[in-house]
Parts: sequence; C-alpha cells; structure tokens
Amino acid sequence: MRLWVDDLRTPPDGWEWAKTSAAAIARLDAGGVEQLSLDHDLGGDDTTRPVVLWMCEHEVWPREIRVHSANPVGVEWLTGMIDRYRL
Repeated sequence: MRLWVDDLRTPPDGWEWAKTSAAAIARLDAGGVEQLSLDHDLGGDDTTRPVVLWMCEHEVWPREIRVHSANPVGVEWLTGMIDRYRL
C-alpha cells in the first residue's frame, strides 16, 4: 500500500491519503505500507516529524520513503532522521 501524507496536495492515483500525523501513524501501525511520501507541514502546528519519530521508535520502515515537502528546513530534518535511523 502507498501512503501519501499531506494536508493540501491530493495524492497521485493509487495512494491512500492521510492529512494529519495521527492519521498517518494509525495507518502505519495497521501495517502494509510499502511506499510512503511525506510533506513536512500539515497545517497548524502539525508536521510529519511525529510520524518519523514514531517510525524510529517502533522500527517501522516502508520499503520506499519520499519527502515531497517545499519546506527546505523540514526536508532536511525528515531526510536526516530517515537516513540516520532507517534499518
């Protein structure tokens, strides 16, 4: 399954859409996510940082992870954490 995490941009065809970090974590916890694409900013104070921290803590790493955010500082944080902790 492919999971697209973004509050504004609609996902490509064939991707499930999570608009909040809580929704993304719930979907990852349910299992079966093979591809993950992350925006950084999810509206208000929500970001995908909790998603990546959850993946680190639970050792859940989809086969393919992309970051599609326009926030350069957010991209650096997400990719740095993924590169450092991914198994």
